[in-house]
Amino acid sequence: MDETAKQIAEAALRIGAIKLQPNDPFTWASGFRMPIYNDNRLLLSDAACRKVVVEGLRRQLRRTLPQGCEVIAGTATAGIPWATSLADTLELPLVYVREKPKDHGKKKRVEGRLPENARVVVIEDLVSTGRSSLSAVEGIRAEGGKCDLCLAIFSYGFPEAERAFSAANASFDSLLKFPELLEIARELGKISSTEFELLRSWSSEPFEWGERNGFSKVERS
Repeated sequence: MDETAKQIAEAALRIGAIKLQPNDPFTWASGFRMPIYNDNRLLLSDAACRKVVVEGLRRQLRRTLPQGCEVIAGTATAGIPWATSLADTLELPLVYVREKPKDHGKKKRVEGRLPENARVVVIEDLVSTGRSSLSAVEGIRAEGGKCDLCLAIFSYGFPEAERAFSAANASFDSLLKFPELLEIARELGKISSTEFELLRSWSSEPFEWGERNGFSKVERS
């Protein structure tokens, strides 16, 4: 296992940036009951964590895109601080991508100077279904940038995300992946063997998991 993945998993579990509760699942914004909650913003509060993440992103970018890139883009808002630190480290220009264009002024979605045909990498904190991350990639493309890669701190490994990126001729990668997290959590005694199996079953069918285990979806009004 990559040392960066191990360090991030250990830190995230220690400070509560990742919580695992298969017997008392969280209610996500979608209403689905899910056994995990991720808040990578907590990693920002720890200088050592920030250093591990940014150095990990730098190495991952070098491995995944050996030809390099010309602009770093952060997703608003969670990806902005990580993208900023990475851009500083690489001494590259920085832009950020709004969820949707502003409704006033120049009505821009991509903020900052984005040269035509510049090679851009999107930095995200978390990839779940991939929709918001891929939307940022498409936002860069719409502004004239060349973008086919998103790098994240953590990904749940949903098959839906893989399919969505593949259909858009793009790819994503993360420093820490859900299966790695489970292994480390078990090694650290954070979850039991029974909880490990419950969590592993979630990753293959996340949106059916709650109902299958007696946790009904919460309907939003």
